Amino acid sequence: MRDRLHRPLRDLRISVTDRCNFRCPYCMPKEVFGAGHAFLKDPQLMSLGELVRIAGAFRALGVEKVRLTGGEPLLRADVPDLVRALKQELGLPDVALTTNGWMLEKRAAALKAAGLDRVNVSVDSLDEARAGQLNGLGFNVARVLRGVDAAAAAGLPVKINTVVQRGVNDGEVLALCEYFRARGHTVRFIEFMDVGNTNHWSAERVVPARELVARIAAQWPLEPVGPAYRGEVAARYRYVDGAGEIGVISSVTEPFCRDCHRARLSADGKLYTCLFTSLGHDVLGRLRGGASDGEMAEYLAGIWGARTDRYSDERAELLAAGQTRPKVEMSYIGG
Repeated sequence: MRDRLHRPLRDLRISVTDRCNFRCPYCMPKEVFGAGHAFLKDPQLMSLGELVRIAGAFRALGVEKVRLTGGEPLLRADVPDLVRALKQELGLPDVALTTNGWMLEKRAAALKAAGLDRVNVSVDSLDEARAGQLNGLGFNVARVLRGVDAAAAAGLPVKINTVVQRGVNDGEVLALCEYFRARGHTVRFIEFMDVGNTNHWSAERVVPARELVARIAAQWPLEPVGPAYRGEVAARYRYVDGAGEIGVISSVTEPFCRDCHRARLSADGKLYTCLFTSLGHDVLGRLRGGASDGEMAEYLAGIWGARTDRYSDERAELLAAGQTRPKVEMSYIGG
């Protein structure tokens, strides 16, 4: 399967819930997602069986990697069952999970036993006060770090995701590198992106990936590493002293739309062909309407075949023209 820009369909990100127990300002700000916010009800969410059937239709089109996201995916009790089905029933080579880490300490062993291949944990700060500010609710980062340790102890490869914002947490870049390289974990530094409509994004708060690499290399010399697979979003660098590597995701300053082969499925079963789009295709509606597996695959193929998204390439032109586009919220489709 290829879209109109000849990009294949290889990765699928599945949001299993739109709920989260954090209120990170760049994703789910508490002034918007407060006590009265209308989250999806259980009947609106994809059930375990529906998740597996839809993932199977994507698998038939060539998807090889699935990443489970949210909201916070570990708020769903059946995530290990889903992992097991994706691995054993569908034979997916790569099933990963992205989490805020709050529940990871207790669930890491079950996820590993189910067949999870790897986990990404969001850690934006090691400072208690700043971490509490960045998770929006004052939660203790020590519990998240225990979750990282538990995942590693269970045998899960761990990567750390850090969204860097100038004047907020960019002063911790070296501290984060030092802490996690001592533990053998790669940190992926992510440029602050204009995802959704509520995260108060501004270009002034973006720390360019090249600047981050230069800062780190001044402390620990780095050398570039080629991508592990086609379409890898992170540019990788290894420490010359052999103590692992870092990654940088530069969607704002160095877009990688030309090789993007990721589809995104929201928790209520809508397919989004770009992180920055506002249009979702009702896959779950088709399934509940009685579509067969073959008809589901045909429907998905038609959507992907018409895809032309390249928002990050177009961002600079839009900003220069003072234009904006409505976009789906990141918490809804899992980033």
